[in-house]
Amino acid sequence: MSGRRLALAFLLALVISGGCTFLLSRSARRSSATVRTLQYVVAAIPLQAGQALRPETMKLVRWPASLPLAGAFANPKQIAGRAVLYPLQPGEPILERDLAIPGMGLAIRIPDGMRAVALRSDEVVGVAGFLFPGSHVDVLVTCRTGQSAEPGTATVLEDAEVLAAGHQVEPNPDGKPNTVNVVTLLMTPRDAERVVLASTQGSIHFVLRNSSDTSKVDGAPVELSNLIPAANAVKDPAHPRAPRAGPYVVETVFGSTHSTARFNRSDGNRLP
Repeated sequence: MSGRRLALAFLLALVISGGCTFLLSRSARRSSATVRTLQYVVAAIPLQAGQALRPETMKLVRWPASLPLAGAFANPKQIAGRAVLYPLQPGEPILERDLAIPGMGLAIRIPDGMRAVALRSDEVVGVAGFLFPGSHVDVLVTCRTGQSAEPGTATVLEDAEVLAAGHQVEPNPDGKPNTVNVVTLLMTPRDAERVVLASTQGSIHFVLRNSSDTSKVDGAPVELSNLIPAANAVKDPAHPRAPRAGPYVVETVFGSTHSTARFNRSDGNRLP
């Protein structure tokens, strides 16, 4: 009799346990089906401070509606073009506090102690449109100085980084050249003074250089006379067309009278 009771009790406990498990699983499925979700914009790739947001750098993920994020965005178009203030990892929500104020994306790229200076260019002066953000250039000025009446060209700044080409602060992903009217360069405050002064004195030119080339060149300004080999050759005593070192000879013809006089080249005195 006790064995039958024990089996009956075991069977009853098994039925009750199964019933409870069924009810709990059904309740869980029902509650999960009623959970509401939202969509938030997150980083699709690692983002560095100062990097501008583009469609391929963002994506949408589902987020529980019961845990809303303050300052989050539901549409990538809302923040396209804005720059991030801090590094973000893939999958990390992009919040308003992580973004620079619209239009200030360039300012946060300027390191402490440096300055950004915008200089005008054209299709030729701007290296035919091949100046991209991140390029390195030398800045040349062509002008006249008080020491010489001839125009001259001198290098006023070397190895300056291009921060922006026009309004473009990111390189063209397709590598296509863009013709711009203004180029913004990164430089020290002292170099900024030199470049601004040079821009008021003559024509500014940009010379594109290899970004890995950090060498400096100390050279005198090139003047117009340096471009004319004949003029330089005449000044060279070894050149065939150079003036002789002997005296000047002056012949005088007056009617039937003919005379010759010699003068010293150095002081102009007449020689015997």
